Amino acid sequence: MAKIQKDYVFECAIHFEDKFMINFYETTLFMEVVTDNQYEQNIAIERINYYISNIIDNSIFVNEEDKKVITNYENAGIRVISLPEDPYDQIIGLLLMLKLNAIMENKIVINEIMFQSKLTAGIKFHTFIEETEDYLGKHWWTDKSPSYKIPSNKKEKVVKLFDEDTWTSLGLTWKERKVDSE
Repeated sequence: MAKIQKDYVFECAIHFEDKFMINFYETTLFMEVVTDNQYEQNIAIERINYYISNIIDNSIFVNEEDKKVITNYENAGIRVISLPEDPYDQIIGLLLMLKLNAIMENKIVINEIMFQSKLTAGIKFHTFIEETEDYLGKHWWTDKSPSYKIPSNKKEKVVKLFDEDTWTSLGLTWKERKVDSE
């Protein structure tokens, strides 16, 4: 298996100790290529690119227990990504590794993530896949869709104007599109 690594940077906010703080993140993903299919390799990386730039970037991380805070941010039109703990770099990096592995569906596997942010003054946290065991289960970070939250079981009277993104609607499925020849 080939080993690859890729760097990403993104900006997000965190809600911590009743404060809203903007943070700048840098991460390096250390990966092993599992599939020999180059098309699938490209799709796996494109899924990561999409998820980081369209879901994670410009969102806010909030402890899932802060229900009122989450509601307030959502009412303000801010994308809230809830976490099972306070938004420390270690937990964000660990959940990001799990989510990115889920969306790549074992075509490429992240075995290690290096994660740092401006608020931690350059301290780099290395997390290995073996450390993720306690966070497995049915959560947004283990779901293979481009979602950032698991829908509640409540039947809400909500009118959907737009479908949520899916890998199919984004053109990021594992099947190569056939080009019609004329």
